[in-house]
Amino acid sequence: MKLKDIYKELDIISPFELQEKWDNSGLQVGSYNDEVNSVVLSMDIDEELVNSIKENSLVITHHPLIFSPLKQINYDQFPSSLIQKMIKKNISNIAMHTNFDKTHLNRYVLEEILGFKISKEDDFTLYAEVDETLSSLSKKVKNLLNIENLKVVSVKDNIKTIALCTGSGASLLENIDADCFLTGDIKYHDAMLAVAKNISMIDIGHYESECFFAQILQTPLKNLGIDAIMATTKNPFKFL
Repeated sequence: MKLKDIYKELDIISPFELQEKWDNSGLQVGSYNDEVNSVVLSMDIDEELVNSIKENSLVITHHPLIFSPLKQINYDQFPSSLIQKMIKKNISNIAMHTNFDKTHLNRYVLEEILGFKISKEDDFTLYAEVDETLSSLSKKVKNLLNIENLKVVSVKDNIKTIALCTGSGASLLENIDADCFLTGDIKYHDAMLAVAKNISMIDIGHYESECFFAQILQTPLKNLGIDAIMATTKNPFKFL
C-alpha cells in the first residue's frame, strides 16, 4: 500500500485534527508516496526496533519521534541518529498521540482494563462513578495495570467519583472535579496541589497506562485488511 492510503485510514480511525496544539502527531519520517511492505505498531520507536524490522516498513507509534523542532541533524545525537538509520532502510513513521488518547486510549483503560463505566467526558479526562475505598481502588489499579510500585496521594478515603487521563495528565489537576484522579508521572508539586484541592491521586504510570496502544489499533487495521505486527515494547524504567 501507499503510505498516504494508510494515513487516510488512520485519520478516520482517530482524526489527527483532534491532537493538541502542542502535539506533533502525524507523519514523522517518510513520504506520503512511500510504498509500504509491512506495518508495525509500537508505543515508541527505538534503535532495537529499527534494527529488527524490514526495509520499506511503516512504524505507527503512540509517541512522536520528533516532538520539539530539530535545530540540527546531528547523527551523533537522538533522534537524528535514529532518523538516519530509518532513512537508510526506508522506514517511515506516523505518530498517533493526543488524538488517540481522546478517541481510544483513555476509554479503553477505564472501561476494558479497570472495568468502570464512563459517566462523563471532558476532552482528555474521563469520569466514572465508583464505590471504593482508596485502598481497594489502589489495589485494583496496581493489579490490573501490573504496576510494581504504586504511588498514591492519600487525601480522601471514601471514593465515589474518579477521573482518569492516561500518560502524563497531572497538568489537568486544576480542573479535576472528582474524589480521586488517576494519571501518570505525578510529581511532588502535583501532590501538594492535590492535597490543597482535597483530591486523592493514584499514579497509574506513563508506560503502564499507555502500553495498550498497539493492541487497540491492531483490530481496526485488521478490519481494513491491514495486517499490522505488534512490536514488543519495554518500560524504560526498572524498579529495584
